[in-house]
Amino acid sequence: MRQGQIDKANTFARTMHERRSVRSFLPNPIHVDVLKACVNAALSSPSGANQQPWHYVIIQDPSLKATIRAAAEEEEKAFYGGRAPAAWLDSLKPLGTNAEKPYLEIAPALIAVFAANYGVDQSNKEEPLKTKHYYVQESVGISVGMLLTALHLAGLASLTHTPSPMGFLSSLLNRPPNERAYMLIATGYPDPSYVPPAITRRPFEESVTIR
Repeated sequence: MRQGQIDKANTFARTMHERRSVRSFLPNPIHVDVLKACVNAALSSPSGANQQPWHYVIIQDPSLKATIRAAAEEEEKAFYGGRAPAAWLDSLKPLGTNAEKPYLEIAPALIAVFAANYGVDQSNKEEPLKTKHYYVQESVGISVGMLLTALHLAGLASLTHTPSPMGFLSSLLNRPPNERAYMLIATGYPDPSYVPPAITRRPFEESVTIR
């Protein structure tokens, strides 16, 4: 039994170490049921007080993707044009990133993730009741991690994108005021000609302590 557990764990670890962020996608469509199943896996995530402070928007409409790309690139131009500290830009140089984000339009699907800072009880329409959410950042982060894992296991590549600020997503996707844009994930089949930048992982012993 123990060896079986170790083998399963090692197989999963090897599978996840094969995952890479991809910045070039094929336009080949993804069936929406695949995306729904991956998001459904993310919805199984634990959350503070089980309040599930998240909302996912699956976007496949070409015109909406183009609009999102244009808005995101406006923020990115400001970021690369002076908003970001020099040290941050230096850290990004090995990855070859810039203000141009064509993958937001080419990737067959985008998944926008929203974090609900508080809940709204609509049982009384005249005076909706606000309810406090706990550990929002941590809860949504865990859920997104499960989504990225599900996409990878479904044979899809992904790229997390966090332009700052992201208020344009709330406006374009008509999300309520209690939600804030948390992350935008491009997903699809990777362009086989794309070569990810060379990166290394820190040795296990540098990242893990066993006591």
